[in-house]
Amino acid sequence: MGPMLRSPAAFSRVGFPALRVITALAARGYRLISSWFERKQSSSSVASIPGLAGPKVPRHSGGWSALRKQLQAEPGLRVIDTGYTSPANINYLTGLGHSVFLADLVHDACTGNWLLGTDADGKQNWNVEGFLDQSLKFSGRTFDVVLLWATLDYLPEPLVVPVVDHLFNSMNPGGQVLAYFHTRTQGEETVHARFHLTAGDDVEMQLAQHFPIQRAFTNRSIQRLFAEWSGLKQFLAKDSILEVVITR
Repeated sequence: MGPMLRSPAAFSRVGFPALRVITALAARGYRLISSWFERKQSSSSVASIPGLAGPKVPRHSGGWSALRKQLQAEPGLRVIDTGYTSPANINYLTGLGHSVFLADLVHDACTGNWLLGTDADGKQNWNVEGFLDQSLKFSGRTFDVVLLWATLDYLPEPLVVPVVDHLFNSMNPGGQVLAYFHTRTQGEETVHARFHLTAGDDVEMQLAQHFPIQRAFTNRSIQRLFAEWSGLKQFLAKDSILEVVITR
């Protein structure tokens, strides 16, 4: 269960086992995006947090701009932030009077022993309930905002729909999800990154632990995935990432 934080002083991090295997594809992608980040670096800021590396690169986000207005107007919301712990996100959200639940879903999914084996037909058998119970156990709490980022692009396929359904059942009506979707599976910008909030219309991207992208989404596949939700608004971007705000 991820920690619920109500102030920066309450921040704590539970350690996870280190990633043991890095695929050749992820390693090559990491080197590519490292050079891309270096070319785009606009400051000398370098990560001092284990699990994150290199500079933070600003990226305009229409989805974040829209969601930020709600967060500024309505104090006391409950927010889920997915990804490696970001003190910047915690400080910004708690500074506005919100509480934060941390869930590093990609790391938990890719480093845990959730694949139990295969059946007689060769179909993989995953411990989906075990994963949800460890990573998204809310003890009856419901939430207003989810910063899902590009999490669904990197999760193993059997976990994607259960995660979306679990979030649907754990959110208050009218709650909103900010999600990013890659439109291709190759290229420098597809390497796993962490997104940090800012007080403006940009988010800051930073290299995170190596996990290969699993899929690229289309408009139609996103609509199917969130078919039970009440609304979906897309935001145009200049890169290969599609931004969507989904309403519960």
